[in-house]
Amino acid sequence: MVVIAIFAALLDRGWRRSGCFLYKPEMERTCCPSYTIRLKANDFICSKEHGRVLKKMQRFLDGELDPQVGSPQRKASPTKRSLSEPSNSPTSKVSKVSANEFQEATCPNFLKEDEFICCLSSKINEAIDTYFQGVILGSTVQLPKAVVKTVKPQVKKKVGEAMQKNKAGVQDLVYTCNISFQIVAAVRRALPKEKSANQTEVLADLSPNSVAEKLVMTMERLGGLAGFEVKACNGHLNFYSAANPAMQNHTGAVVPVQASDKTSRSKQSSVNKISAKHPQKRKSLEIRMSTSHFDPEEFALYRKYQTKVHKEKTITESSYRRFLVDTPIVFVPPKSGDNTVPPCGFGSFHQQYRIDGKLVAVGVVDILPKCLSSKYLFWDPDLAFLSLGKYTALKEIDWVKTTHEHCPSLQYYYLGYYIHSCNKMRYKAAYRPSELLCPVRYEWIHYDLAKPLLDKSQYSTLSDYATMQDETPQPQICGPSDDSSAKVDHHESPSDEDDEDVNDYESEMMIDEELVDSEKADTTECGSSIKDIENITLDLNGSKVKYKDLQLVFGPIERRHLNALEGQLSRYAKVVGKELSDRMVYCMS
Repeated sequence: MVVIAIFAALLDRGWRRSGCFLYKPEMERTCCPSYTIRLKANDFICSKEHGRVLKKMQRFLDGELDPQVGSPQRKASPTKRSLSEPSNSPTSKVSKVSANEFQEATCPNFLKEDEFICCLSSKINEAIDTYFQGVILGSTVQLPKAVVKTVKPQVKKKVGEAMQKNKAGVQDLVYTCNISFQIVAAVRRALPKEKSANQTEVLADLSPNSVAEKLVMTMERLGGLAGFEVKACNGHLNFYSAANPAMQNHTGAVVPVQASDKTSRSKQSSVNKISAKHPQKRKSLEIRMSTSHFDPEEFALYRKYQTKVHKEKTITESSYRRFLVDTPIVFVPPKSGDNTVPPCGFGSFHQQYRIDGKLVAVGVVDILPKCLSSKYLFWDPDLAFLSLGKYTALKEIDWVKTTHEHCPSLQYYYLGYYIHSCNKMRYKAAYRPSELLCPVRYEWIHYDLAKPLLDKSQYSTLSDYATMQDETPQPQICGPSDDSSAKVDHHESPSDEDDEDVNDYESEMMIDEELVDSEKADTTECGSSIKDIENITLDLNGSKVKYKDLQLVFGPIERRHLNALEGQLSRYAKVVGKELSDRMVYCMS
């Protein structure tokens, strides 16, 4: 078993674990150098992509995101529909996913602004169906669905100033849609080279401006846009509302003016129809943390994940236990009133993510005195569209932030290994500001400083970034001096799948466990001296003795055997550090 403090120190020297097996890559020899990567949770900067992942999960929990929209079966053409379909076809319904991309803003008297955007999108789609109903373009022409967007404040200001200069009535531009451009592109792309007379006539007058104008006329004829005026402007459909500060809510979103009780009832009816098509059912997300143990439900999810995501054919319970259940870390329980230990304690844990009680993801983590170390994650492949890899990482970072308030020493989030030459590992650097561990001096280097070195050489002494900034030739590679190992491989292996949800797949790694038994091995080879190894404790068939007392206990030993042993111990002291080598026990088989 491994004491918490010792394992935490090993992490800061580039070690990781697979079950009870601790390993460290030989950076000078491996083809893909692996650098330990971490970030300080309180300094984490959430990117736009991470924000989209959080919003996507929230929409799913709110019942506003249809799982089928994000599934692989629907990714090919999720927003297309055929002109030959009837207007009441299920595929002609407005895409609520697209509409809900925008910020939620509560509108008085009826529903949220995003649902009103859905209503406007539905009106545009209805106008498209009505206008093109008599136009024979062919069943192969697929028209896109309309997506209405909220106009940014700076654009509203420019439009308002222009209208004042023209002495026109001051109106507020609230929403816009560029569907006319998409329709023209779709029609021109789909129609054959040899066109019918009717198709030729249509194409002669087909432009974003003309399509926008005809859609405006169709929408005005259909009605149902109370409080808004729709205009065609340079191919765009713009929705204007009378500027009235009293009608704006705290988010700055404009609430449409209700002209009369009759128009209000009409709008309410339209929104009710949209709500009927998209019933909202709130889902609950629960995150549970428990100490590492075998759970049949977790194993079933792991088998499903490995089979579908990593294409493994044989997954046994024993291999799962060795990889993700077994741990050498001794559990440290929490103590009442002790702020040096988090409420869950220290040790190895499984963090379960459940939606409406169903297990959808499991994060295997080690919680140590100063960090949460993320070891592995497996999730339900049916929910791949939720980007659970990124989402759970964000929740783990948030956990560290929250726990830091109770346990001040716990402040870092370790993401495992970062491999610069592997595209699937590049996503880890997006959690900023991250640091990489120098494999020589074991100093933490900011990723932005280390990246130029890694761009030139896969293996570098990262702490040399300051001295190498002015060097223009190819950087000198740290490691063995022979020519064959000094070659720089700039090739990056292609990614087989989107790295959006790729996790740190640390399976049972191939580690060179051969002991150094060459008579030529000496202490200078590993850069260590006798002083570095004399206090190492050896375990010889149950008997523990320090190396410096070895001959006093067992009598004289041949020099060639001592040379071999000193070579092993020097290498051991180098990879774990002198301080740890003096505290741990080196077992001799």
